[in-house]
Amino acid sequence: MKARILVSLGILIFSTIIGFFWFREGALPVNSRDKNPRTFVVKKGEGLREIAGKLKKEGLVRDSIVFFLMVRLGGSAQNIQAGDFRLNPSMDAKTIAQALTHGTLDVWITTLEGWRNEEVALKLTQELVIPEREFLKYAKEGYMFPDTYLLPKEATGAAIAKIMLKNFEKRWKEEIETVEKPRSRLSKTMTQDEIIRLASIVEREAKLEQDRPKVAGILLKRLANDWPLQADAIIQYALGYQSQERSWWKKNLTKEDLEIKSSYNTYKNPGLPPSPICNPGLEAIKAVVWPEDSPYWFYLSDVEGRMHYAETIEEHNENIKKYLDLKAQ
Repeated sequence: MKARILVSLGILIFSTIIGFFWFREGALPVNSRDKNPRTFVVKKGEGLREIAGKLKKEGLVRDSIVFFLMVRLGGSAQNIQAGDFRLNPSMDAKTIAQALTHGTLDVWITTLEGWRNEEVALKLTQELVIPEREFLKYAKEGYMFPDTYLLPKEATGAAIAKIMLKNFEKRWKEEIETVEKPRSRLSKTMTQDEIIRLASIVEREAKLEQDRPKVAGILLKRLANDWPLQADAIIQYALGYQSQERSWWKKNLTKEDLEIKSSYNTYKNPGLPPSPICNPGLEAIKAVVWPEDSPYWFYLSDVEGRMHYAETIEEHNENIKKYLDLKAQ
């Protein structure tokens, strides 16, 4: 019995020593002299076991199991980021593990539907330290498609504008151009630029997704019948940055605001504004291409973003009295 215990103890000690040297050896650099950087990509949703296997395959770690255990036991598995990383074979397993949680070359950035280019530029400045003017020099209003992007930290404003435009072109082709669904009689003769200009207005005017096709239908009817669009969002765009509100979109417009001398004043000028007023999302674009036909000619949004429709100017004026704060007019 005593001999059996001694044998078991000896095996345990021997296994522990072997395991120690195996783990230590597996954690060492693949080649301490090779400092040539390599770009290692962690895709979104990849698991730790898959990442460890890729590191081994690309010659960045000696043993994928050692790397897996080091990260798992160290509790940092959940902190590994998706993105591109600059690694080299002279880094040991611990250093590589730390790099994957801190040293990504890319940054995830989300831009929202309805942002004008200046708002996108501010986001890029905050996340990537790109001067706003550098992005604005290349950005095309209406075509910087709102989405979540994985952007290189070293990207230029021109490169990011190109990425966003390419994304727009891809989504337009997949979701609009090649869709086998007849376009509305009101929108089928419009050019792409005209659709985007109107979609940018719909994006800002209709806060709720279910209202956008109906609002688009109303605005299209106005255009077809030579009515002025009279959209407040276009006036907000023309007024520009509001320092007191710290916003690019003035909250409450006055009667004086509606008299502004600008080619964007669609209370004074018929037709579409000269350019888009923001970067619309896919649903706003679809609303213009496939609008909802209705008997309405007027709409307004209350303070909670709910839309109220009217067939006549009399009904519309009643809605104004009922739902809007007249003191703000």
